[in-house]
Amino acid sequence: MLKHYRVDKDLTQNDLAKKVGIATITIRKIENGQRNPSNKTARKISLTLGQTMDEIFPDIFLLSNDTKSIKNKMKH
Repeated sequence: MLKHYRVDKDLTQNDLAKKVGIATITIRKIENGQRNPSNKTARKISLTLGQTMDEIFPDIFLLSNDTKSIKNKMKH
């Protein structure tokens, strides 16, 4: 999903890496599934791309719609 959102914002791997403050190879490895981002890096990427962490990294951050709806129901 990272690549999809990155390309949607018309960013290269190098562009995103510079904006986030990490190495281009790190972005490449995250996109290829060779590495998981730290929480800090995932947050920076999500803020840069304007998406939530669970949208960009659904297999890592399990804040599914079901979980969100359960939390919303608990508030009411």
